[in-house]
Amino acid sequence: KHMKSSCSLVAFNTDQAVCPNSLSLPVPDLVTDLDFSPFDDYLLATCSADETVKLWRVCDLDQDQPSNAEVTLSAADGRLEIVLFHPAASGLLAVASARGVQVWDVTRDTALTGKHTPSVFIPITITALNTRSCLQLLYFKCSLKPYSDECIRKCKQNVCSVRNMCPTASVALSLFASVFIRRTLMPLFDPDSGLLIVSGNGESVIDCFEVNSSEPFLSQVSHCLTDVSTRGVALVPKLALDVSCCEVLRLMQLSDNFIVPISYQVPRKDFHADLYPDTVGHTPAVTAEDWWKGENKQVERVSLHPSKRPKPAAPSAQETKPKDLPRDKSKEVCGRNTRRNVYFTEMMVLQCLSVFFSGGLNLQQSPQHPQQQCCPSSKFRHIQGAVLHRDTHITNLRGLHLTTPGECDGFCANGQRVAVPLAIAGGQIAVFELSQPGKLPDTALPTIQNSVNVADFCWDPFDTHKLVVAGDDAKIRVWQIPKGGLTETLTEPERVLRGHTEKIYSIKFHPHASGLLASSSYDLTVRLWNLETGEEVKRLSGHQDQIFGMAWSPDGKLLATVCKDGKVRLYDPRKSTLPIQEGPGPEGQRGARVVWVCDGKYLLVSGFDSRSERQLYLFSAESLASGSVASAPADVSPSTLIPFYDPDTSVLILTGKGDTRVYIYEIVPEAPYFMECSSFHSSEPHKGLCFLPKAECDVRDVEVARAIRLGKTTIEPVAFRVPRVKVRKEFFQDDVFPETAVWWEASLTAAAWLSGSNGQHRKISLRPNDMTPVSEAPKEAPVRKYLPSSVYLEEKTDEQKKEELLSAMVAKLGNREDPLPQESYEGVDEDEWVSKELTPQTHTPDDS
Repeated sequence: KHMKSSCSLVAFNTDQAVCPNSLSLPVPDLVTDLDFSPFDDYLLATCSADETVKLWRVCDLDQDQPSNAEVTLSAADGRLEIVLFHPAASGLLAVASARGVQVWDVTRDTALTGKHTPSVFIPITITALNTRSCLQLLYFKCSLKPYSDECIRKCKQNVCSVRNMCPTASVALSLFASVFIRRTLMPLFDPDSGLLIVSGNGESVIDCFEVNSSEPFLSQVSHCLTDVSTRGVALVPKLALDVSCCEVLRLMQLSDNFIVPISYQVPRKDFHADLYPDTVGHTPAVTAEDWWKGENKQVERVSLHPSKRPKPAAPSAQETKPKDLPRDKSKEVCGRNTRRNVYFTEMMVLQCLSVFFSGGLNLQQSPQHPQQQCCPSSKFRHIQGAVLHRDTHITNLRGLHLTTPGECDGFCANGQRVAVPLAIAGGQIAVFELSQPGKLPDTALPTIQNSVNVADFCWDPFDTHKLVVAGDDAKIRVWQIPKGGLTETLTEPERVLRGHTEKIYSIKFHPHASGLLASSSYDLTVRLWNLETGEEVKRLSGHQDQIFGMAWSPDGKLLATVCKDGKVRLYDPRKSTLPIQEGPGPEGQRGARVVWVCDGKYLLVSGFDSRSERQLYLFSAESLASGSVASAPADVSPSTLIPFYDPDTSVLILTGKGDTRVYIYEIVPEAPYFMECSSFHSSEPHKGLCFLPKAECDVRDVEVARAIRLGKTTIEPVAFRVPRVKVRKEFFQDDVFPETAVWWEASLTAAAWLSGSNGQHRKISLRPNDMTPVSEAPKEAPVRKYLPSSVYLEEKTDEQKKEELLSAMVAKLGNREDPLPQESYEGVDEDEWVSKELTPQTHTPDDS
């Protein structure tokens, strides 16, 4: 996406509706670039795939925005890619296409041609990817030789000889993931501070460098990690900076859902002239006609000192009317049909946010989450995930099978045990009791032997001892785990289901009917099985390619599937074997999952977009054909995000095989639909998460979800808790723990469901008997944090002041009544003294 900023507005192209405080400019084709005039905050130029350049006069929100552009320039030179205002001349535009560059005088609505050669706007840095996958920043000295007629002719022939450019330095920078997956890098340069901002499209990293004219040519200043992926970046003009807090740079980051202002500040106070040299003002130096005649002038510079800088006035309704632009000159490409069936895009112009983030130089950035500024926040936004104590872990797990099919969750667990595939011939699965944590022995473990590779497996939700396994041989095996867990290897299943003609993708149990199983296969069918009889009871068709995932609706009436052919389908198996609805799904073909949310009103699909980036899509279950109602980006990773949805809290938790991050959202049935919460990060990649019944949660610790995390050699419980005030945690948090459905108990049989009956789970309260609901807790009187002002303003006598001073001194020195240390020493009795009589000795000199 393209994004530009003036001192008053931010503009970007989008195909979706955005938040309030915005204006929509209808452009009847794909917008390829845009630019604000450096001398008019409300004049916006756009170029599009219909080979036209349009100039828009943007009005304030309280004024009516004209539906047509002020000026339409018909370049007719192929698809236009770049539009750029001249930095010094008013009304002068450069337009670039694959065929060459044109310079337009918008006041005359003509492309400039003649002997006088226009200056070409060459960026200070040119970025390219070399063969070593590094970013090359090439610095050029540009000679200002005028073009000859021969040079102009060569330019028209797409010969890039606009100036004599001589590289003086080349600096290679090793860049994170963007260079390896060949993302488009977006450099922004501020000539006043010499700071270069580099960000990759689709990345969540923004780097800042200081550019010098001598070695080292580049020195990194900061490495900013953001919460969202970058789709576009724009620098705010210097005149809009807050110099009182030493803000030297402000960046606007565009993501799929937000605009995030990122402020770069120097940790100083007040205005410092060394940080703010005079910057270019808002007054053009020359007109387009004078510049074309050969006159070159620089824009007058202005001071950024608060007392000296000019104060821009908001344009009134009369001032916003262009004085030098022709009105209603929409010539619309000389007889060309502008209502073609092309991609329709709107230009969105947003009023700049008034709240910006603080940072420092060291250039510390603090991009708060944008959802806190323009969208409602979730009460689960501070949810915390934590691995439970090591005493609850199962360790020394060896021989784990790490290459299960993409449609398989990798492992499965219920409230009592967990099943894990092993990398041993014969499709062996180990079963561990959660009630028996500790270190596993080094000897061989008892397993379930399926004799073929395992495609998918899951526990019966209504029988914690029944495990169903789908194999590569198109058979489904039903195993019964003995009480107390596996003590010996099982080789004979309780039942084998036969019917599919090719390998099975995945299997799903019905949420209400006991013994009713759905399976999808490479034979492009979905089949329903009655485990009590071992018979196939339904066969659903209509898929054209691989079935990525399927999910039963919460009431058990409908079955949703997502397919590699790019379709999301909805089945009513008891009424028809063909889909009753279908609509466009994820564009990517690397995998997808589907889950029902919001009481069955919406379908959430996790998949990939056309750029192979992980995305979340929300579909209305009533109108799949209309496409997704909302989407949210995740990140770039090859594994599909596996979703878990808690209907009690509307919390969606997702992670992929091999990930270290767990995404958490609250899903709401109206805009913004996705309310992002805090993520959980693990120190090393995991195989995945499997969630346990709600009854396993510790409600006293406000635990809203309990999962089992499978690591490389460990099985660890993970608790997701909502932080609450400690003094209120003694109460049952009934606002996050409504009555929950007992989905681990069947409400009807498979035969009853097939005959047309529908079941409903009973609901129970998770409140312990000794806890009072927080909604019934007594209201606490507010506690005064500070003493009343009367305490400080009360007049005191001299005696009171003297006593307070003396008390303070005594408190420092210690209590005067305390005994001295030497008083605690003990002496010795008199009889312990040894007296010795000293006799005088006479020394006689030696006679010899």
